Amino acid sequence: MFSILKLPYVCINTHMLFIDAFLQNNRLDHVTQVIGYHPTYLDVFLRTQNFILRGDGPLPYDYRHFIAIMAAGRHQCSYLINLQKQEFLLQGGDPTWLKGLSQIPQKLRDLYEINKILAHRPWLLNKSHIEKLTKGKDSWSLAEVVHAIVLLAHFHSLSSFVFGCGVNEELDRTTLASPTSDDSAATHVGGRISPTSPTANSEHVNSTSSNVRGASSPIPTGSPNSSGRYGPVRSPISHNGAALLVSGNAGSGELEAVGVETLMQRMKSLSERAEEFSAEERNKRFEHVESQSAELLLSPAGMLSSTQVKADIGQFVEDPTFLYQDFARRGEMGDIPTFRVQDYSWDDHGYSLVNRLYNDVGNLLDEKFKTAYNLTYYTMGGMKDVDTSRFRRAIWNYIQCMFGIRHDDYDYGEVNQLLERSLKAFIKSACCFPERVTKKDYDSVLREFKHSEKVHVNLMVLEARMQAELLYALRAVMRYMT
Repeated sequence: MFSILKLPYVCINTHMLFIDAFLQNNRLDHVTQVIGYHPTYLDVFLRTQNFILRGDGPLPYDYRHFIAIMAAGRHQCSYLINLQKQEFLLQGGDPTWLKGLSQIPQKLRDLYEINKILAHRPWLLNKSHIEKLTKGKDSWSLAEVVHAIVLLAHFHSLSSFVFGCGVNEELDRTTLASPTSDDSAATHVGGRISPTSPTANSEHVNSTSSNVRGASSPIPTGSPNSSGRYGPVRSPISHNGAALLVSGNAGSGELEAVGVETLMQRMKSLSERAEEFSAEERNKRFEHVESQSAELLLSPAGMLSSTQVKADIGQFVEDPTFLYQDFARRGEMGDIPTFRVQDYSWDDHGYSLVNRLYNDVGNLLDEKFKTAYNLTYYTMGGMKDVDTSRFRRAIWNYIQCMFGIRHDDYDYGEVNQLLERSLKAFIKSACCFPERVTKKDYDSVLREFKHSEKVHVNLMVLEARMQAELLYALRAVMRYMT
């Protein structure tokens, strides 16, 4: 393992972070290696994850890792489940718990309803769910509830990143998975991870494809903007047979696939625009983007794959048919209003509440959110000296729009100006149905972007989604307290 760390082309910051990660975890896992494209973010990510799993906090260590397993189970993320099963046992966890949810303490079972809601429809969470946890024989303290919520949101969102980037399991852990699983045993082929027996509905890719790194490079190389894929990424085949169907009328103001130069021109035009819109017009634009998102459907095969739980992780999943539902189509729940950030925001409300009930974690989360949001190398594809702030803001706000969260000061018309339809479809899948993301989906978006830039998009999916979950959960905690 240390031979990987000594490769000369790894930048010094990434090199030191990889060493720290190895010393903390006794391994250099693939998620860390993929995030290594962006060492500034990797630094705060590792500090935050280490704190919520191993630092001071109200929950016992075995509870923390089992909560992580429960969270990853909602998206059938075998990679994270197997990693956390190992950590759970190392922390002295009871092996019988790994037989399934029926074997765990009632206190943990009581958390599952919040886990399910937070993962798929966080707008349904209310103070009654918090009250139910804090009353009765196996009650939780509010500090424990907040710690659990942070863990759930972290591993729900990390599942989005794992599937969005196509991260494979480490070779020494693939034997833990069922041989019938999509994440099953793998062989080492030319320095990459390759499933031993592709399924019938897998999409084969030439093993010498130019977008796959060679045998000598199992970790990101060069600068944070290097291109090419590498060992930790699922490169030879798709994750499963599901593919996005970009349905509906693409002519309703949405952007078709365009190149980097066109995108840069649109950003420039928007920055020069002096036009102001009324609050009513801004609201209409938000609702328009929200309804367009609801038109991005998944294929029937993809829907089936989400409800058919893999045999090796089924014991950690209850009610697999409870999935994401478009906020714009909440039907009988139409009395649930849009979440307005101006009424309850992370900066003004969530940050202080989480810090009060779970010391110091708010500072780490705040730094992590801001790092992902503000991260830039002033490049876009092959272009340099590019201000990407509008593009990043459009991605962040679009992600939270899908969860019913509206930023009143933002013109959602920019979403359709800057995010092509296929990118919006990918973002929706990665956020809401990550287990359905395929290599075809990954390759079909942002074709002129470098892989490091696509990883950055997936980091924004991770952080914007996590913040959305925390906003709903912390608001419910606040309402319970008042």
